[in-house]
Amino acid sequence: MKNTNILRFVILQLYILMCHNAFSQKQAVGIFEGHGDVGNNVKPGTATFIEPTGQYVITGAGDNVWANHDEFQFVWKKMKGDFILYARAEFLGPWVNYHRKVGWMVRKSLDSNAAHVNAVEHGDGLTSLQFRRTAGAQTEEHKLKMTHANILQLEKKGNLYIMRAAIYGEPFQTDTIRNIELGEEVYVGLFVGSHNADVLETGVFSNVNITVPFHGESDQSTQMLLGSNLELLEVASGRRNIIYKVPYSIQAPNWTPDGSSLIFNDYKGLVYRFDLSTKIPVQINTGTVTNNNNDHVISFDGKMLGLSSNVKELGGSITYTVPIEGGTPKQVTPKGPSYLHGWSPDGKNLVFCGERNGEFDVYKIPAGGGKEVRLTNTKGLDDGPEYSPGGQYIYFNSVRSGLMQIWRMKPDGSQQEQVTNDSLNNWFAHISPDGKWFVYLSFLLEETPAGIHPPYKHVYIRMLPIDGKGTPKVLAYLYGGQGSINTPSWSPDSKRIAFISNSDGAGNP
Repeated sequence: MKNTNILRFVILQLYILMCHNAFSQKQAVGIFEGHGDVGNNVKPGTATFIEPTGQYVITGAGDNVWANHDEFQFVWKKMKGDFILYARAEFLGPWVNYHRKVGWMVRKSLDSNAAHVNAVEHGDGLTSLQFRRTAGAQTEEHKLKMTHANILQLEKKGNLYIMRAAIYGEPFQTDTIRNIELGEEVYVGLFVGSHNADVLETGVFSNVNITVPFHGESDQSTQMLLGSNLELLEVASGRRNIIYKVPYSIQAPNWTPDGSSLIFNDYKGLVYRFDLSTKIPVQINTGTVTNNNNDHVISFDGKMLGLSSNVKELGGSITYTVPIEGGTPKQVTPKGPSYLHGWSPDGKNLVFCGERNGEFDVYKIPAGGGKEVRLTNTKGLDDGPEYSPGGQYIYFNSVRSGLMQIWRMKPDGSQQEQVTNDSLNNWFAHISPDGKWFVYLSFLLEETPAGIHPPYKHVYIRMLPIDGKGTPKVLAYLYGGQGSINTPSWSPDSKRIAFISNSDGAGNP
């Protein structure tokens, strides 16, 4: 491992040197408008965007980011309004001073003594929220209880700033600072400082994302109009790749069993097949069934697509099936609401969340239509049923124990047992094709009541072994919720998952 890290360091340093002349003359760096050294007579730093990996490699010097003035390398863009900044930040190479810094910064100006807020990790692992209230004032600091965070998030909500930090795989720890007035337009960006005027230090930033959140408080009835990022996540490494952006809502990507495509719906109720090689979506013909929601599922053999489409006259969402290439849908459930979530591995049955007599429960029905079989009967919402690949279990989520948690049962509804048991609200367990893991969506208790799964919230995609034993691993920290990962979305080789994150205006340059 040590030799691998040294090789990685050498390769990146060579890359920076080769690109320095080209990149140092350009103002724009990736999604940012410009970069440069803040402070006077600072040893020149560099900023490089590596497009194939989506990484920002930033080298900076400077005496410090502290006291009444700062010296560092800053990669920035100007922004107005509220936003959420997210990145995975790592130091590159051995350190000279334990107070070297990498992080996010929101700054009133590029003057060295400007007011600012930053979310930062130090060379010795200290993780903190730092801020200077006015120009030339002394820097203040809130130290988090955790150390060595490599996931850094900084959110602006008016004059409130919220820092969230984590070691990748673990939940966030949070701190806030209020009444910081930096003006209508601010400089937003990534920074690196060495805490040594004569030394350059390097930070590598991955999964960099700037989100413009929903204006107002979202709830279950929030109309989904924000822009969407279609993302692929590599489970082993946590690397995320945005492969498609649109300035409107697309939802719930399913991965086809042949690995070639994703299927998703848009806010208009149409369904698309997205070719992963061409990155072009093509509408699937679903006949007159054109009010589809984000509860659509592909059969295990890849030949059929199940749909959930609103029919007001029949009580809401109705389940249909249609050939995967499109055609005339066949109605399966006689009445609504019926929200489809799973096929049986043999293709003979569908499982769905249905409201009957004012109670939401899990039901099973033959894929060709027929009698509904009620599988759960406890008070409160039971939702999100999905078969394990071998057909031994149906996983679902239930609020019966107080919070929304993942449960499982035998296909006949027997032996219902709780799988997750923590302080978050957990929804929509999706089992990997190899049958070893499941991923699920977790809402923060302070943001979302147990019985709803709204859009436009801070959520986690987490993973556990198939039996639920062990500590959940956070695979992705995102702004999303409803429509992010409602239905099965694993790649057929069990190495990646697809999901949707949201931002106002996603898809715009």
